Amino acid sequence: MDHVRSSAVLTLAGARAALDAALAHATEHGLRMNIAVVDTGGSLLAFARMDGAFVHSGPIAIDKACTTVGFGGAPTARLYEALAGEDAVIRGIGNRPGVAAFGGGVPIHVEGELVGAIGASGGSAQEDEQVAAAGAAAVATH
Repeated sequence: MDHVRSSAVLTLAGARAALDAALAHATEHGLRMNIAVVDTGGSLLAFARMDGAFVHSGPIAIDKACTTVGFGGAPTARLYEALAGEDAVIRGIGNRPGVAAFGGGVPIHVEGELVGAIGASGGSAQEDEQVAAAGAAAVATH
């Protein structure tokens, strides 16, 4: 039927597995992070603020995860790169409330289907990206 389609759904158990893997990676590298996991609708499934992590990085981690799913699963680092060469009107996308167009938002795919995203904030864009990628990898399948 053309009116509906079946889709995979990220469960709380999956979100917690991603969160735990990201926390382990951050701890192993001496980072203090805020980490958020969302479903494809941008609803928060799991969140943690590590001891000593910046309080204001919490909403940024959520924004990174939501930005990833909102732009069809594009990692936020890729969105940053895409916007860097565009004119001022297009760059305005990165200035919209709730859009975080810099590294640290990573999609979670299961069997090639986008099921959610993970966002990390508290380090450099590269550190945030690595922490989020570790979380996504704990759940992702190809």
